[in-house]
Amino acid sequence: MQLHDGYKLVVIGDSITDCDRVRPVGEGSANKLGNGYVALLHALLQTEHPATLIRLVNMGVSGNTVRDLKRRWQDDVIQLQPDGVIICIGINDVWRKFDAPWMPEHAVYAEEYEATLRHLVYDTLAWQVDVMLLTPFYVEPNEQDPMRAEMDRYGAIVKQIGVENKIKVIDIQAVMNEMLEHLYPSVIAGDRVHPGTTGHLAIAKAIFKQLIL
Repeated sequence: MQLHDGYKLVVIGDSITDCDRVRPVGEGSANKLGNGYVALLHALLQTEHPATLIRLVNMGVSGNTVRDLKRRWQDDVIQLQPDGVIICIGINDVWRKFDAPWMPEHAVYAEEYEATLRHLVYDTLAWQVDVMLLTPFYVEPNEQDPMRAEMDRYGAIVKQIGVENKIKVIDIQAVMNEMLEHLYPSVIAGDRVHPGTTGHLAIAKAIFKQLIL
């Protein structure tokens, strides 16, 4: 993903991406990009490369799973005619298994998750749009914790799709793990899912390091 003047980069996902971004299209200055990692990435791009004008668009929707992304992909990605897209999805796909186990239809099980994400990546690349993937994550140091173990499983799926399509995958779980060596989980994310400023900045910096300008 090589950014250049006028490059339009759409970031799509769930509440981790949404962060109160403006509707219908999260683009512009100040809080129009929300108050999470997308806005912080925009700030990093502007401060580190002020001469390169990048169009960053936030299309996160709180509560989304990969199933929801599939339903809105044409309108919220393809029709925006981006040069590139960053996909951050999977937390709700897993979380619904744990926070609402009596409603299994709201969870997206691994087989559907893998097939749907692979389809979205394949179709988007066919449109000559760059794709970068972020792994889902859970801010929990115990790898044996059931939700952490399941999140790692979904993260492995994302990595495999990246290998298959020769696209960059940023391991956000690894980013969180590094911080967890020194910080208590609630410092990064109060509910172990939704990061505070520290967690969002870590995500933004991880993405920024992988972008080529």
